[in-house]
Amino acid sequence: QERYAPYSANSGFYFVRANPRTQHLFRHLLYSGDLLNAWNSHQQVLIALLAEYNSLMGLKVKVFAKETELFPGGWLYHRQKNEMKRIMKGESNLYIFHMSWTENKRNKLNFFQQIGQWYVQETCIGKHYNDIVGGDSTVSLSTHCCLAEPVVICHYRDKPSMIPCNDSPYLDKKRGK
Repeated sequence: QERYAPYSANSGFYFVRANPRTQHLFRHLLYSGDLLNAWNSHQQVLIALLAEYNSLMGLKVKVFAKETELFPGGWLYHRQKNEMKRIMKGESNLYIFHMSWTENKRNKLNFFQQIGQWYVQETCIGKHYNDIVGGDSTVSLSTHCCLAEPVVICHYRDKPSMIPCNDSPYLDKKRGK
């Protein structure tokens, strides 16, 4: 989409080197609440600032391709069925999976659960730190929330899944056939 040009960077997952230019960039992003409200997109604001800082301050910007194996995302999930099968079989070298290209937070969680990439206790979802640990700041959140084995739940029959989801509803309209 044009509004994400020139970088099409994903603002949900990124690596940033700490230096004066990037510190200034993110300070500028923090002070851009007016643009966030007007554009209704932190991604669009970040991309505009990346272009500006590249041009004015010589900031080097590198963006992973949508198809990268180590850092796959929602584009792959929604469009590359065979690659999703490889991931679910454990045949991938992925480092982290970011569920970009997905409409809302609920679907992101559902999709991760369905492909066996969700490792968070249900009791921790949507809760604040103090509510989880009972106000004890010495307690690690990982003790209460992280799971060694993934939560695998069927949500939609027409989306990639670790297990058969034939009894689940369709998310998208059933196409032809």
